[in-house]
Amino acid sequence: MIAITRYRVPGEDADGFAERMTAVLTALSASPGFRSGRLARTVDDPDLWAIVTEWDGAGHYRRALGDYAVRLQFIPLAALAVDEPGAYEIVASF
Repeated sequence: MIAITRYRVPGEDADGFAERMTAVLTALSASPGFRSGRLARTVDDPDLWAIVTEWDGAGHYRRALGDYAVRLQFIPLAALAVDEPGAYEIVASF
């Protein structure tokens, strides 16, 4: 499964956001079931970011988010998140 969370980050906060989210990805990468993770920024709207992670399954993803070390870094960034569904089951892959 993949998890995609988009964030609306004002330009003046971009450098700090990238640094903090990279720390979140590092923490998540130590979790069982983690496959990959990326932090991206749209080229059309520089205030819009996304973190995209891939997991062995939804259970692994949810347990990783519940880890105390991950929550300490991830939860403070939640205020910037766009409120929309973020967990996706992979239907086709090439």
